Amino acid sequence: MFSLFGGKKSLIGSDLLRGGTDNHSHLLYGVDDGVRTLDESLSILSRMEEAGLRRLWLTPHIMEDVPNTTEGLQERFERLKGEEYKGGIELRLAAEYMMDNLYEERLAAGDLLLHGEDRVLVETSTMAPPMDLFGTLRKTLSKGYRPVLAHPERYHYMRESDYRRLRQMGILFQLNLPSLIGYYGPAVQAKAQDFLGRGWYEMTGSDCHRESMIARHYEEKVLKTKTVALLRPLMDR
Repeated sequence: MFSLFGGKKSLIGSDLLRGGTDNHSHLLYGVDDGVRTLDESLSILSRMEEAGLRRLWLTPHIMEDVPNTTEGLQERFERLKGEEYKGGIELRLAAEYMMDNLYEERLAAGDLLLHGEDRVLVETSTMAPPMDLFGTLRKTLSKGYRPVLAHPERYHYMRESDYRRLRQMGILFQLNLPSLIGYYGPAVQAKAQDFLGRGWYEMTGSDCHRESMIARHYEEKVLKTKTVALLRPLMDR
């Protein structure tokens, strides 16, 4: 049985995924450090469909070390969606952009795979900020895009004042569901629980990279009933 985590029930038993949206995944095969093969992509999608997921965003990395092109990703996505995946989950394509020099170039050219009408999913290193984090975000806003910061709970260098400044700027936060089960360690788990309780998250995502992650780490994990209740509204976004 597939479950990312559960409270006193499995995830399927709690129906947390049923009818929900996964806003961040690396299931577009063979384009980054995520899923490598079509078969694995289809297997994970089948498990998510069994769990009742309604919509899933494929958000492959784009960064200097993984310089995927918009056209290349769109071609692979159309092949997956049109010829290879026959299931019932609504698939959508965006990208997860590292805020590096390549992002600056794509931003200036208006060459971005958006997460919806005007949102762009961005990230930094978990250990150190880019040279001009806030300046890059201001440029993104000035171009008419709304930055969504992927997994903010994982940025070890950020302080309370940084998070508050980001929110004041209008930056949206995306929660990684595995953070709540301790996948990235207790410090990240505590921060995720704190941000969730404050209502700081706009959306959630699995950030799923491979099927073995699900099998080894997401089974038999538990969440408090209160946490499940706080998550439910986010699953619809």
